[in-house]
Amino acid sequence: MKLTIKDIAKMANVSPGTVSKVMNGSGNLSLQTKNRVNQIIEETGYQPTFSAKSLATKKSNLIGLIFAGDINAEMNHPVFNEVVNAFKNDVGKLGYDILIFSNNQFRNGEEDYLSRCNHFQLDGCLIIAGDQIEEAVAELDRSDVPCVGIDLELSGQNSSYITTDNRKVSESVVTHLYLHQIREVAFIGGPRDSFISRIRRESFQYYMDSFGMKIRDGWVQYGDYFEDSGYEAMKHILDSETLPEAVYAVSDKMAFGALRALKEHHYAVPDDIKLVGCDDIEACVYSVPALASVRQDKEKMGKMGAQMLHDLINDVAQPNSIKVDPELIVRESCSFD
Repeated sequence: MKLTIKDIAKMANVSPGTVSKVMNGSGNLSLQTKNRVNQIIEETGYQPTFSAKSLATKKSNLIGLIFAGDINAEMNHPVFNEVVNAFKNDVGKLGYDILIFSNNQFRNGEEDYLSRCNHFQLDGCLIIAGDQIEEAVAELDRSDVPCVGIDLELSGQNSSYITTDNRKVSESVVTHLYLHQIREVAFIGGPRDSFISRIRRESFQYYMDSFGMKIRDGWVQYGDYFEDSGYEAMKHILDSETLPEAVYAVSDKMAFGALRALKEHHYAVPDDIKLVGCDDIEACVYSVPALASVRQDKEKMGKMGAQMLHDLINDVAQPNSIKVDPELIVRESCSFD
């Protein structure tokens, strides 16, 4: 029969609370009491259950993983899965397990992340951001639960966040094209209300203006980050009176859709029109031509998330924000040979 903390307490002739204090190394207990309890634990080979460990250490060693808002992504999403895998590996080395939350209704018809955190006694949460973030995330951010956001700016007293420097994403594309005498560039953004897409759009406009590169009517289109929307956006661009020298899409999947539209209309990439995507997912290497893309350091973001959340949980660091530099990866779709 598996022993419980109450069994150990009875054998040692102490209360379960005293056993918890011995396990936790807390409380003003006599050396004799500590030795007696530890001896019984050693002799019986007692392994505390999850609830007993939580009682003893005041920690569950459980991390909540929240896919918040309208993320339009499954677990195999080419961007988020790399972040999550890196986070999972590092947070596991730090002694934590992960409990995954969806934003499906939890109780009373509302997404209540804070109640779920309290119910499972979570030590902290990693929040992966989509669009149209629900109010329940803001409630969690304002709470005492340590949180780290990925592509989500959190401001709570126990919250930090990590994001790619999205202004530099567009800067790297426009600068590269400018340095190769490209002056006419079209833009395919994500949803108009997308926080990340808006930053990339504003930065694109800023650097186009800075270099004196005009954006023509019809050359700015919007999609939903996925291939079909990139295909439709590219067709609208091709309906313009004049065509751009290059097209910049803020996701690789939309760039793949744009590439399909260009091929259907018998335009050669990169000879007729250059094409650049964003995220540098694995498929970029295998497309024909291979897709130039702005790489987000997804592994670094996941690893940083694990370390930052661990520090917040253990009160060894103050909440802060980290912006990770992107890198433009030039491939055939934007070559100048």
